[in-house]
Amino acid sequence: MIAMNMSMTERIKAGKLFTDMCEGLPEKRLRGKTLMYEFNHSHPSEVEKRESLIKEMFATVGENAWVEPPVYFSYGSNIHIGRNFYANFNLTIVDDYTVTIGDNVLIAPNVTLSVSGHPVHHELRKNGEMYSFPITIGNNVWIGSHVVINPGVTIGDNSVIGAGSIVTKDIPPNVVAAGVPCRVIREINDRDKHYYFKDYKVESSVLNYKNCLIRFAYQAYKFSDLH
Repeated sequence: MIAMNMSMTERIKAGKLFTDMCEGLPEKRLRGKTLMYEFNHSHPSEVEKRESLIKEMFATVGENAWVEPPVYFSYGSNIHIGRNFYANFNLTIVDDYTVTIGDNVLIAPNVTLSVSGHPVHHELRKNGEMYSFPITIGNNVWIGSHVVINPGVTIGDNSVIGAGSIVTKDIPPNVVAAGVPCRVIREINDRDKHYYFKDYKVESSVLNYKNCLIRFAYQAYKFSDLH
């Protein structure tokens, strides 16, 4: 039984157990899921519509942010997205509390970010009691496919999370991390500037493009014949 000396929103922010079927929370979820439905069922040619919905679904969105449908979330209004963000298919975000995603973040298909969990003991979750802790993704992070990020995790700037990882603890900046549970494998080093995959070397001409490549690709798609 949850004591009611605090509102559910206050309990969420304090990291306490809460339930989500009162105090306007169902209505907030319905609003978000209605927008999510419109986004996920848009025609591939409706690029402008999806651009508009991205800005409406989420709390804050930086420029050049793009999300491939389908996307799934609890509210949407607790998600903050930085500039030059790209998420591939089937991104799922359980956002009962704040999710913050930095600039230049890439997310591969079938990734899950969940700020919420339930108590292990069954008596503490028989009425759906849960807890939530915020997730923070730093700038320039790449998250591989089928990654799961658990409540309270922070991923540092410039890091890479390998495909299939389950991230249960914070990951420092400037590392490659992978595994179940996810652990640091190595630091990102100078060699990584020159070799993009195993022994495949980056062409010198490509190095000059830097971030222009992703901006050009985004704009080319945005104003293509599908537009």
